Amino acid sequence: TAPRADGGRLRDRFERKEHERAAPTMDPTASSFNPTAFEFVPGGGFGGAPAAAPPAPQPEPVPAAPAAAEKEETWEEAASPEPKKAPADKPAAVEAVAEEVGKVEISDAEIQKELQKMKDEGELLDDEEVSTPVKGAAGGAPAKEVKTLKRHLNICFIGHVDAGKSTISGHIMYLTGQVDERTMEKYEREAKAKHRESWKFAWCMDTTDEERNKGKTQECGRGTFETEAKNYTILDAPGHKNFVPHMIGGASQADVAVLVISVRKGEFEAGFDRGGQSREHAVLAKTAGVKMLIVGINKMDDPSVALEGGVWDQERYNEVVGQLEPFLKQAGFNVKTDVYFMPISGFTGANLKAKVAADICPWYTGPSLLDYLDQLQPQARFFDMPLRFPIADKYKDMGTCVMGKLEAGTIKTGEQLIVLPNKTPIVIEQIFVDQYELSEALPGDNIKMKIKGVEEDQLRNGFVICRKDNVCRPCRWFDATIQILDFESIICAGYSCVLHIHSAIEECTFHALKAILDKKTRQVKQKDPKFCKQGDSVVVRVKMARPICIEKYKDFAQMGRFMIRDQGNTIGIGIINELKFPEDKKKESKD
Repeated sequence: TAPRADGGRLRDRFERKEHERAAPTMDPTASSFNPTAFEFVPGGGFGGAPAAAPPAPQPEPVPAAPAAAEKEETWEEAASPEPKKAPADKPAAVEAVAEEVGKVEISDAEIQKELQKMKDEGELLDDEEVSTPVKGAAGGAPAKEVKTLKRHLNICFIGHVDAGKSTISGHIMYLTGQVDERTMEKYEREAKAKHRESWKFAWCMDTTDEERNKGKTQECGRGTFETEAKNYTILDAPGHKNFVPHMIGGASQADVAVLVISVRKGEFEAGFDRGGQSREHAVLAKTAGVKMLIVGINKMDDPSVALEGGVWDQERYNEVVGQLEPFLKQAGFNVKTDVYFMPISGFTGANLKAKVAADICPWYTGPSLLDYLDQLQPQARFFDMPLRFPIADKYKDMGTCVMGKLEAGTIKTGEQLIVLPNKTPIVIEQIFVDQYELSEALPGDNIKMKIKGVEEDQLRNGFVICRKDNVCRPCRWFDATIQILDFESIICAGYSCVLHIHSAIEECTFHALKAILDKKTRQVKQKDPKFCKQGDSVVVRVKMARPICIEKYKDFAQMGRFMIRDQGNTIGIGIINELKFPEDKKKESKD
């Protein structure tokens, strides 16, 4: 790691300059080398003169007291900010200079100027952490570090296929400096060779050949960027209905969702009509725990909707917003406090980082996308809750690595934890956020960890890392309240489907229908019904194909809400009321 530039380092630099200015100069003509000296020959005296006869023996003089050897300065003393005292045998002029150097007064302006000069000379790296002395501190007092920790925010871009999610994500990465100019030029050349010039920004997130050839995101892309206020993790969800499970995995890790809507004529109607992914993604994001939704009305610069001179059409914008507001309210969002609409252009970058020009969009007076994100307050972090880390992805890289969002608790390197439900003990070797290594991860961080004690093929997405003294007990039976959203036929006991909860995807069966609830009062309207249908809110006893780690919704909402899907469609959403453990009753009966 690069050396830290602290107050001591700066002070040594100032002392060295003062000493160079004040120290006496040496005579440039003086020299200790004599070119006319005779050559010395061992055993024969000097080569330039005959050897003289040995002199008569003389009485040995009494040796004088040896002078005190100068003590070499250690690196600890060199780095110390304390003024150095001159030795007693030094000349008075040098001693006076040393005293003056010890009294050097350094102002904050000089410190900042010297830091910049050190950067220019290469002594201080741009990304090196700099700590400056606190204003008003004594010259010899140790410097105090001043650090500012940025908050972290996870953003998931969702919406219908071809709405522009990957283009917006890639353009944000480019505008914030995460993708350099040379790489972007390479993407532009490659996209132009395939006659897809408009895909150049999407290729920052779509990295596989199959995604680039088809122009469709298949897996949830991941990227990071930084502003002056926050650190961000981008989750680019796929828009095609065949890859909705990947979208659910991304939305379950997000704090904020950006619903990208294409305003182009025909595209908005296709995404918002029945079966469009704009509707389904909004509902899934709400169920996955996203509380704040930003609706980005994209492609405002498209010729099909732009006015003369490239001016953005306010009438078309209001038409789209008018159709979205009642639907989002029905999906569970508070349109006044939890939803924010803004016009953007992913390809030109208008209103992403810098606010859109007034001559292009005179009717929008709000902030740009990144400015609005910087103003948002992150969700509450669960520091005082037991550790819960659902595994969202896994791979091998000089060991076993896992990725995901730390939902609750903290993790430190070297800790001994346990993976459930297979109960495998592990040790945390390293923790990373992007490419930076950390000693401790906090709730809400999207992290990557290198672990020891388990192989990659022994893990599955949805496994949960906990502490041994407070585990998330695996469960196969639970009672849940499920809202049936979209199902053409009736549902009876014995119906099987796929359940999505946090990052886990498992098969489940409706073992028994317990009751149907009234939509308004939420009271039991019918007990032990024989079937349920679309629009019903039903209490169900669910049986999982294998144990999974879940919690009751009232205890921990993020691990207590789920979605059920069948044949590529989302048919319902639900929350867990009670966990059932039949094995406990069997033990009690045996005892």
